[in-house]
Amino acid sequence: MKQISHLDDIPSTPGKFKMDKSPYNRLRWHSSLAKLTFWSFIFLALIFIFFFRSPSSSTPQSLSDPSRRYLQNYSWGGAAWEKRVRSSARIRSRNGMSVLVTGAAGFVGTHVSAALKRRGDGVLGLDNFNDYYDPSLKRARQALLERAGVFIVEGDINDEALLRKLFEVVAFTHVMHLAAQAGVRYAMENPSSYVHSNIAGLVSLLEVCKSANPQPAIVWASSSSVYGLNTKVPFSEKDRTDQPASLYAATKKAGEEIAHTYNHIYGLSLTGLRFFTVYGPWGRPDMAYFFFTRDILKGKSISIFEAANHGTVARDFTYIDDIVRGCLAALDTAEKSTGSGGKKKGPAQLRVYNLGNTSPVPVSDLVSILERLLKLKAKRNILRLPRNGDVQYTHANISLAQRELGYKPTTDLQSGLKKFVRWYLRFYADGKKSGV
Repeated sequence: MKQISHLDDIPSTPGKFKMDKSPYNRLRWHSSLAKLTFWSFIFLALIFIFFFRSPSSSTPQSLSDPSRRYLQNYSWGGAAWEKRVRSSARIRSRNGMSVLVTGAAGFVGTHVSAALKRRGDGVLGLDNFNDYYDPSLKRARQALLERAGVFIVEGDINDEALLRKLFEVVAFTHVMHLAAQAGVRYAMENPSSYVHSNIAGLVSLLEVCKSANPQPAIVWASSSSVYGLNTKVPFSEKDRTDQPASLYAATKKAGEEIAHTYNHIYGLSLTGLRFFTVYGPWGRPDMAYFFFTRDILKGKSISIFEAANHGTVARDFTYIDDIVRGCLAALDTAEKSTGSGGKKKGPAQLRVYNLGNTSPVPVSDLVSILERLLKLKAKRNILRLPRNGDVQYTHANISLAQRELGYKPTTDLQSGLKKFVRWYLRFYADGKKSGV
């Protein structure tokens, strides 16, 4: 593994963001009883289908269901382990916070963890290092964070014993929950992994957080995918989100309803962030900009989708630095949870924000930018947009995040892709990692 000796491609640390409190400093989700009932049934049905059905063969459950194998073979505990956990989570700045970052070896998790650590907050990571994409990239991110002083505990968010132990060792003030099964198309191959991570995993985490004393404030990653088949653009937090186009989107929407429930019953402070197509250095190999770069360099053809009647497919590409600033602002403005010992003491903060760039770009233009940066011509294969959960376009209305978080994206696609390509060429320069 090639060692990266500097952190040029990790975003600069925003200062701690504080806002004057106002009666408009939260977005309340006014869900009707019928809506809550509907999503409750969806949630229970998914749990029944994927967790309580009998195995179809004599194959052991842990082997036949890839989503379950990550609960096994982890080693944690002991005096030395606890010392590393405490050291990583120790606050080193005045008025800092102690943050548990789930999915810390992931794309967004790595950048957020590094930014928090640089400004003096205590940070402890948690990740199961699954093989949805090349684990060696996750290990490289882990090495990057270790040099920055961030310890990543290897474990699964469904392991409640581990979660309870972490909260026993450290009184976390905040949780940044980024662990999830990502990707729209993979849901057609392994749907149970989405229920396992995005629904059951979220419930496991919230169960532990509700019982913690003190309860932490929680910021978690929802998705722009919840807007599903909406045709009104740009997408606003006030728009309907009951038409998911993929199982991934449905699990993220279910997560928002679950968050509402735990806020209402247990007084947990919860902020959901709907990310719009995040890209940049150390990104995910399953994202189009990443594998387009790989295949253009290899001289392979790339598939570019178009909608019916040659309609444009566009995305609201958002650079990682902008997403990090939004995440940190959400943490900084999160109010304390109001429960104690699993019992609600008063109303708690509940918010949801779009974090996007507000400038949708056709995917064909993305390819043209990569061609200029790589100085190579792409072999384009134009295909009809398949019915696999992908939507034709995404476009974020970020006025609420601008007003309440001070969120303001500053990086256009040309500039962001230039930074990504520079990182990609350096990271894969030895020619041995190009198979990701």
